[in-house]
Amino acid sequence: MSTILEKISAIESEMARTQKNKATSAHLGLLKAKLAKLRRELISPKGGGGGTGEAGFEVAKTGDARVGFVGFPSVGKSTLLSNLAGVYSEVAAYEFTTLTTVPGCIKYKGAKIQLLDLPGIIEGAKDGKGRGRQVIAVARTCNLIFMVLDCLKPLGHKKLLEHELEGFGIRLNKKPPNIYYKRKDKGGINLNCMVPQSELDTDLVKTILSEYKIHNADITLRYDATSDDLIDVIEGNRIYIPCIYLLNKIDQISIEELDVIYKIPHCVPISAHHHWNFDDLLELMWEYLRLQRIYTKPKGQLPDYNSPVVLHNERTSIEDFCNKLHRSIAKEFKYALVWGSSVKHQPQKVGIEHVLNDEDVVQIVKKV
Repeated sequence: MSTILEKISAIESEMARTQKNKATSAHLGLLKAKLAKLRRELISPKGGGGGTGEAGFEVAKTGDARVGFVGFPSVGKSTLLSNLAGVYSEVAAYEFTTLTTVPGCIKYKGAKIQLLDLPGIIEGAKDGKGRGRQVIAVARTCNLIFMVLDCLKPLGHKKLLEHELEGFGIRLNKKPPNIYYKRKDKGGINLNCMVPQSELDTDLVKTILSEYKIHNADITLRYDATSDDLIDVIEGNRIYIPCIYLLNKIDQISIEELDVIYKIPHCVPISAHHHWNFDDLLELMWEYLRLQRIYTKPKGQLPDYNSPVVLHNERTSIEDFCNKLHRSIAKEFKYALVWGSSVKHQPQKVGIEHVLNDEDVVQIVKKV
């Protein structure tokens, strides 16, 4: 393990020494590709039998969405979980009080949302320090990350945490790169650029691909991409997760400082201890999770508004709705009656392809 870490630090120091200009761009691209490969090896080592992972870390997924609390030790993650979900997670004035994942669950707008209080991360977590790799591995399975920061400590902590998560293949508040990439058996490297590129050219793309031993591929760049974006697409194991920064302990700062904090994007100032600004936080959480509630209506009865079927924004067709209820319903499906904003008439008869909106009411009619 130390050899990989030594290689990573050697490459990072070489990248820091190298000037950025047109002449060195190919060399820097090659170094970035090598770095990404070494990082991947660090996450999932080559060969060898799978050992028994450290017990008691991963938690069974329950509810409609999962939110993970990530942050340095002693920033108030456990206090926040206790006050939001009413679950007891040990709280004390020393660092590393929480040693395993503590789950909690809240019901918000009819959806069950699982909250995970993860142990504190320290600098160097992505290289395996302080159980950091297990913590970040659990963070990868979340639909949304709450990055809890202490507003009395410098905001440099935000950068450090982002760097740790990025080293593990998690990209926060980003969209997947709009790059088409397909490996071939023959035909060489074929690069198409839809827009003028400021960084990538054919030589640099070939250099990066040759590091991965790829010599035949089709690549289409649909925007002004960087070498990092290209490496992310080739690696293919990157996860894009929305993130909300929670600046905790605002009861200890002045109003003027609070005004400045409010201007930071994706950020909510809170006080976990005094329950301040939880409404804002939950509202923003709902917005970032992008969940949709669909109400069911049995024939001849009123809709059931108490227990909606919660779907994720990308998968909101009638078929997804049927599968969420039970796998067999889609096979026996005849048509559905829908009331709500996704249809022109109330009710409207729709097929299995129809895409639903938030708070639609659905009645399914089966084949006889």
